[in-house]
Amino acid sequence: MHNATVVALVFAIFLIPSASGAQQSSMPSGETRTLSSQLLRGYQRLQQDLVETAEKMPDEHYGFRPTPEIRPFAQLVAHVALAQFRTCAFLKGEPNPRKDDKEDATRTKAEEIALLKASTAYCDPPVTALTEASMTELMPVGPNQVAKGLVPVELVAHGMEMYGTMAVYLRLKGIVPPTTARQNQEMKKSQ
Repeated sequence: MHNATVVALVFAIFLIPSASGAQQSSMPSGETRTLSSQLLRGYQRLQQDLVETAEKMPDEHYGFRPTPEIRPFAQLVAHVALAQFRTCAFLKGEPNPRKDDKEDATRTKAEEIALLKASTAYCDPPVTALTEASMTELMPVGPNQVAKGLVPVELVAHGMEMYGTMAVYLRLKGIVPPTTARQNQEMKKSQ
């Protein structure tokens, strides 16, 4: 990871809760937010958003690509899932269990969603185990030493980028993305 990217990612992790309008705008009295708890909150919300987005796109639109040069929706789902496997393998200190899978492999909607959910299940244990102390522990990533906390930051940053792209695909098909749907529901409740 490049230094500027790392700084931007760490900064972005603090913006995740404020970027989603459906989340609380202020902290409840007595709540303590640590870097690890905030990272976990952002990670968990992102996983929910990704799965809901994959579920919202109808089967018949999984091959949809806005222009011929860009990935179809199904490949976006596979891309984020396989990237999560790759990133979490580093965090676990083990070989990527899905290194031979291809983004452009032919899968059904159900198979794409299963792959995404499997990547979340694979990532959950090492991400949820991070503490304030363990986030600064160094681990090998290729020829480099990287703080463990930066690996899930990369997960969240990349996942948010992919969610944003997937949300555009939904909009192009007239479907409201999950975060907007939740925000609309919250606004209706508060009226």
